[in-house]
Amino acid sequence: MHRALKILLLVAALAAAWAPQRAEAIDPVTIAILAPIALKAAEAARPYVIRGMINFGKGMLKVGKASLDIFFIPYGLFKIIFLSPWGHFRSGVIYTIRGGIGIGKVMVYVLLLPVYMCGLEINMS
Repeated sequence: MHRALKILLLVAALAAAWAPQRAEAIDPVTIAILAPIALKAAEAARPYVIRGMINFGKGMLKVGKASLDIFFIPYGLFKIIFLSPWGHFRSGVIYTIRGGIGIGKVMVYVLLLPVYMCGLEINMS
């Protein structure tokens, strides 16, 4: 264990000491030649970028909706702990499980965000 830690620290120290490469300026003539080409490429990509951003926003709404389900965990635990003498134990367990499923939904939707950006619609309601 100590050997692995020492190796990890050595690798981290070497990585931190490694000098980053310096950025070099591009020749102004090259920029002048490539600027019109870059503008044409940006104009051609604009509809796809906008569509990807809209789909990403839809995916983020799904993440937000699923993240609200996490609040069922404390609500369910409250019902289990304090309201079980009045017959709320079963509903508390159901709410706690629903909140646990909400955590899984959030993880899945966050992992699917790049897929939503590409325009693929996966319905997992």
